[in-house]
Amino acid sequence: TQDWTCFIPFLVIIQKLTVTPDRGTTISISNPQGKGCKVCTGWRRCSTSVSLQSNDPVALEFDCSKPQDVFIVEITDSGSLPLLDFNRRFTWNLKASGLNAFKLDFANTGLRQINPSERCPDRHTYSLEAQQATGNVALGKYCRRGTISSAQILNQGSFSLDVPAGQKLQNDQFDASVGEEIKSLAKISLTLAKGASSSELLSPNYPDSFPDDDVMEWYFEVPDKHKAVVQFGNLTEPRCLKKETAVEYHSKGRGALVLRLTDTQPVQNQGSFSLTLRNCEMDRRRTGSPGLSLNLKVSALTTMTCEVDLSTEDLSLHIDKLKPASDCEMKMNLVTKEKITVTSRSKLSFQDCLPEDLLITATRVIGKSRFESLALEKYTFMTLIFKFQDYNLPSCFPSLLSSITWTLRPGQHGTVQLTSPSGPIKQALPGQSCNGSIFIKLTEDDGTVIGHFCPRGAIQKVQIHTNVSVTWTPTFQGRIRRSYYKHVLNATFEKEISERYIFTVSPSKDTPVLLATPGWPVGMKPSSTVSWIVDVPPKMDAHLMFANLSQPKCNTRHTNIRVQRVGSPEEDYSRREDEEAESEITVSESFYLNMSNCMPERGDFSVITKITLQKTKNFLLTIILSVVAALLIIFAIVLAVVCVVVRKKKKQLDHQVSVYNPNGTNFLPGYNGFPKTAEDSEYHVYASIEDTLVYTHLLKKDAGSDNMKTGVYRSFQYPSQQAPPLPNRPPSQVQPMVDNEIYQSEEERSPTLGPRMEPEGGN
Repeated sequence: TQDWTCFIPFLVIIQKLTVTPDRGTTISISNPQGKGCKVCTGWRRCSTSVSLQSNDPVALEFDCSKPQDVFIVEITDSGSLPLLDFNRRFTWNLKASGLNAFKLDFANTGLRQINPSERCPDRHTYSLEAQQATGNVALGKYCRRGTISSAQILNQGSFSLDVPAGQKLQNDQFDASVGEEIKSLAKISLTLAKGASSSELLSPNYPDSFPDDDVMEWYFEVPDKHKAVVQFGNLTEPRCLKKETAVEYHSKGRGALVLRLTDTQPVQNQGSFSLTLRNCEMDRRRTGSPGLSLNLKVSALTTMTCEVDLSTEDLSLHIDKLKPASDCEMKMNLVTKEKITVTSRSKLSFQDCLPEDLLITATRVIGKSRFESLALEKYTFMTLIFKFQDYNLPSCFPSLLSSITWTLRPGQHGTVQLTSPSGPIKQALPGQSCNGSIFIKLTEDDGTVIGHFCPRGAIQKVQIHTNVSVTWTPTFQGRIRRSYYKHVLNATFEKEISERYIFTVSPSKDTPVLLATPGWPVGMKPSSTVSWIVDVPPKMDAHLMFANLSQPKCNTRHTNIRVQRVGSPEEDYSRREDEEAESEITVSESFYLNMSNCMPERGDFSVITKITLQKTKNFLLTIILSVVAALLIIFAIVLAVVCVVVRKKKKQLDHQVSVYNPNGTNFLPGYNGFPKTAEDSEYHVYASIEDTLVYTHLLKKDAGSDNMKTGVYRSFQYPSQQAPPLPNRPPSQVQPMVDNEIYQSEEERSPTLGPRMEPEGGN
C-alpha cells in the first residue's frame, strides 16, 4: 500500500482600509471574540486589536471577507472616518477640577433612559459613566427624544455613543461645560412634558447594585398646574452594616423629607423638586447578599379636556380604564365612564390619569364600498398603505395609542393580500423569538385568530379569502410613538383564491422556518384549508419536519397534509388523520404544502412545520461511488478466497504426495510415518523423490521383461535387504509431457497418472 496526501488550496481574502485619525483622536479596533479575523498594520504585525493615535494615514488589512461583522471600532473625539460598515463607538472623556462636576446639555434633543437589555429604535445608544477611585459606575443607557435635559457627573467620567454598522452618525449637538459643586455621584435633570406624561429611570449599575455608601440625585422640573407621582419598582435592598438606605425629597420653600424606600411615596403638589437616593455601607460578607437596585417612575398629572371629531373619518377610538381602583376619572360629554368609544364629535376629559391607567385603540374599517367605482379586476392596483399619520391623536390625550386595528372587507369574491414594506415577516411561535419593534395580529370577523406575526422572517405575502382585522401593537413599552414607526403594511384587494389562506414563503439556507396552522395552538376552523407556497433555491433541498401534530376524530371528511412540487402532477406526500404520518420528508424543488381540516367530532387539527434548507446531494455520484465501493468489496472477498485456496492447495502439495509401494499398497505420508510389518523393512523407501518422477499405484504387477519396448513399465529387481540408489536422471533423458499423459505401449495403456519413469538401461 501507499499513502497519498491531498492538499486543498484555500483563498485568504484581504480587506484593505486607510484611516487617518484627527489630531487628538484615538481609534481602537478590536475583535472581542479573539478569533476568526485579525487586523494588520504592517508586514506580519497582525493582532485581534489595534489602537491608532497619530495624525498620519494608517493602512489596515483584515484577513477575513467581512471584518465589519467581527470588529468593533471605538473612537474617542472622532472626526470623519471611512468606517461605515463597522459598529462604531464614539467616546468623550471629560474631567472637571476639584468638587466641580462637568455638565452635558441635551436640551436640543432630550434623552430617555432604557433598560440595559433594550435597544433604541434608531439604534443610536448613548451611555454615561462616572469614574471614581473605587471603580467606574454605569449611569445608564439612553435613547434620543426624552425628558432628560442634562447630566452632571462629579469630577470625571465619560459620555459615549454606539452607532451600528451601515448607519451614519446623527447630526446631534451636545454642549459640555463646567457644572455645579455637587455632593452626589451624579445629578440627572428632567423636564416633564405638559399634560399627562411619565419618565422611567434606573439606579446606577442597574440591575446590579448601586455603589456602597454613595448618593445619586435626580431633579424634576414640573409644569405649572401639574402634580407629580413617584413610584419605585423592582426594589432590592441590601443588608446594611452602617447607616440605612433612604430617599430624600427637596423643593423650594420646604425642608427635606426623608423616607424609607418601602414607604408610600408622596404626591408632589408644589412644583419642581429633587429626589436623592442614598445607599448604606453594605454587608458583603455573605455570598448572594443583594445590593441596592430599583427603577423609578415619575408621572405628571393634570385635568385635561379634549375636543375630538371623528365624524368625517372611518375611524373610531376605544379607551379603556385598566385600573378600576386608580384615581383616574374619564368623562365623555360630561358623563363619567369606565369605557369610551368615540366615533363622532365628542368632548373628553381626563383627571389624574396616568398613561398606564388607559388603553387606547384606534380602529379603521376599509371595505369594498370605498372602491365600488372600480371593477374587481382593478383591485390588484389599489394599494392601501397603512401609516401612523392616519392616527394623529390630540396632544391633550393622557396616553399614547396602545394599538391600531384595520378591518379589511374585500367582499364575497375578493381576497386581502398583505405585504410588509420592511421585508418578510414570521410567525411568533415558541423557539422563534420576535426581536422587532412591532407585533401584528390577524383575526377574522368572528374573533378567530389567524396568527401573530413580527418582522425579519421568511413570509413574503399573506392572502386571506375572508374579512380580516390587522392589529398593530408596538413591542417597545407598549405604546406607539409617532417618531418610531411610519409605514407598517401594504394591503391590496384582489380576486378570490381557492384556499381560505395562502402564505408565500422564501426560506434562507441559514435559518429554519417555523410555519403553524392558522389559529395555533388552537386548531384550524372546521372544513377550512390553508396552503404555503415554498420557494426552494436551486441546488437546495427542503427538509420538512412535522412537529406538535394534533389530529381530531373526524365526523365527516378527513384531515389531510399534502406536499406537491410546483409543476408536478404527482403528490410527494399525503396523509389523513387515520393514517400513520411520517414525521420528516425531503423535497428537492419548490413545492406546495396544503393542509385541510375535517368536520371534527372531537379534538383539533393543528401542526407546526419546520422547514430547513440543505445542499442538494449528487445522487448520481453517490450511486457511482456505491457501485465502486461494492466492486472493491467483492474484489477483496474474491482475493481473500483465492489466497485461502492457494495456501490450502500449497499445504496439501507439501504434505500429501502419493508414493508407490511395490506390494500394491498405497498410503499418504503423515505424522505416523510409513506403516510397518514384520516382513518389511524401511530400506526400500526413497529418501526423496523428484516431483517429476513419481511412482503410481495403478500399474500392473507382471508387466516386466528385459526386452520391453520403450515406454512400457518394467519392475525393479534388487535385493530385499538393500535399498536402491536414487535414480540419476540427466535432463536430456527425461521426456517432456504431452497433454499431461504418460507414454505407453500400444498393447496396454494405463490411466493418466503423471510423468513416467525411464527403465534401467533404456536407450
